[in-house]
Amino acid sequence: MAERPGTARSPGWRGRSGWAFSAFRESAGGSRMRGATLAVGSPSVMKRPGRRSMLGASAIPLVALFGLAACAPAPQVAAGAPVRTEASASPEAQSATTDRETLTGRARILADVPHLSPLLRTEGARRFLESTAVLPRVTPRTLFHDTDRKRYFTASEAAELPAGEREALQRREIDEEFYYTTRYGTPLSYARPLDLLFSRGLRLPQRARILDFGYGYSGHLRMLAALGHEVTGVDVDPLLRALYAQASDQGAVRGVDGAEGRFRLLHGRFPAEVDVVKEVGDGYDLILSKNVLKKGYIHPDRPAEERHLIRLGVPDEAVLAAFFRALRPSGQMLVYNICPAPSPPDKPFVPWSDGRSPFTRAQWEAAGFRVIAFDEDDTETMRTVGQALGWDRGEDAMDLVHDLSVLFTWVERPATSGG
Repeated sequence: MAERPGTARSPGWRGRSGWAFSAFRESAGGSRMRGATLAVGSPSVMKRPGRRSMLGASAIPLVALFGLAACAPAPQVAAGAPVRTEASASPEAQSATTDRETLTGRARILADVPHLSPLLRTEGARRFLESTAVLPRVTPRTLFHDTDRKRYFTASEAAELPAGEREALQRREIDEEFYYTTRYGTPLSYARPLDLLFSRGLRLPQRARILDFGYGYSGHLRMLAALGHEVTGVDVDPLLRALYAQASDQGAVRGVDGAEGRFRLLHGRFPAEVDVVKEVGDGYDLILSKNVLKKGYIHPDRPAEERHLIRLGVPDEAVLAAFFRALRPSGQMLVYNICPAPSPPDKPFVPWSDGRSPFTRAQWEAAGFRVIAFDEDDTETMRTVGQALGWDRGEDAMDLVHDLSVLFTWVERPATSGG
């Protein structure tokens, strides 16, 4: 449910382009929620631009799927390493920055850590960055999908299909870069939302239960589990089910400090599908949702193409009630939306540019939540984070000064609430 980026380093706001949820009917891409369907993006959206593009789909014979490599030792990153900018860096530093731009996958994530760490104010967020050390190296794997991208298959699943159906599939080679960023961006972009929470007083128990609504990729979930937490990601993207189909793609994680946690990936229609709601369960200390619950997607103020919108399939009240029940008393939820600048009135409306909460303050409160922050701006801080991560450099550079907008809403289930 998190969004597709224009590049692997980007914040991932462009991702709902090419997706569609439409109530009680099949659209061009396959169902995602009971009473709602998802259209997976067109080839032009699926293909990533520039040097980080994934191999294009093609109808070629079935090949073997390679497994996830064992977690190899990773270099430790100095938490206090200085941030170097293009303007002030020495020639050696400029060379290092250039070298960083050529890295992909796990190597790029690790290389970004010392640039981002000094910007974080809390020990909790810095520990999250340090847990990149547990990210395993990934060997290539192959997925297959039908022409409409409604269904995705692992190689072993595709091999079991009838010959006619199998031969019609298109193949996609998956490398480590795509494994860690998918269509949605770097897992390090979660560092800022976590730093925000910790800096304003969030205290998680030693073995917290954390839910990510629309997880989009798994790296940050593994990193949270490495801190000793029990982490669940739920998403309706059919690609993710096939991408993370191997046993080693989830499960127990041992952190660099010896902490032991677990993470699991659920695929289905939360909260509109009863079985998925049961699987998700309750008792969560924290729910995160980044770049999914946007007003522009769910309740746009201006006309937009249906394929760019999200139809949740259940009323707003049912969505909020499901989040409320999933939290334990005193549990909190953060909706954090990174967006391009809002669409001007005289320009076509871009749904993902409206990152306001899709639910009003009154709706949150009517559902029983205490509102801690509502549509609060975090653009300036995230702009600095984006610069540290190199979102404004390279052939796919973003205009972080003029084309960035970040809003968040933060709520709590009161300690004495019912439900």
